[in-house]
Amino acid sequence: MHTVRTADHPIEPLILSRWSPRAYDASQMPQSDLLTILEGGRWAPSAFNIQPWRFLYARREDKHWLAFTSILNPENQEWARQASALIFLISDTVMPADGNRLDATSNYNSFDAGAAWMQVALQATALGYGAHAMAGLNFDQASKVLNLPDRFRLEVGITIGRAGDASGLSDDLRAREVPSGRMPLKQISYSGPFPVRFHDIAAE
Repeated sequence: MHTVRTADHPIEPLILSRWSPRAYDASQMPQSDLLTILEGGRWAPSAFNIQPWRFLYARREDKHWLAFTSILNPENQEWARQASALIFLISDTVMPADGNRLDATSNYNSFDAGAAWMQVALQATALGYGAHAMAGLNFDQASKVLNLPDRFRLEVGITIGRAGDASGLSDDLRAREVPSGRMPLKQISYSGPFPVRFHDIAAE
């Protein structure tokens, strides 16, 4: 049974519903559902509307599935193989010229890709799926498997799937198969500049 999350202030219920599960039911996902989820990510905001994110995906029944799951570290492979889809979120590290400026190194590509991930996660939640982002990847192997151009950075892997039986997880992962809480708002937000006595405030 999932822990009930409560917010300190009124927020959109969908935000509280989103969490990062590991137990999936290994069912096949309709292509239309996956495309709807990616469409949610497409509409994320970005600096200068450059939209530096790209989505590379495999569904569990297609020819790319085994190669894609091989990019995950062993701990993530243990449970992610039961997901319905695996997405790799990459971002363009180059801000392309637009007539007023030359190509330049982007300072915002990872930030913007993070916005795309959150919209993917919320759209998946709205459709009744779970979404889990993972940084535990074999990045060297990923460049070859995903055929990444030098200018693109691999950000995270993302599993998508319907909730499954947590009994198939290891004891450690099964104990963590609940929505996590968050620090109180007063511990992470401040009126004015960053507090000088931050450690004292954080301990309150």
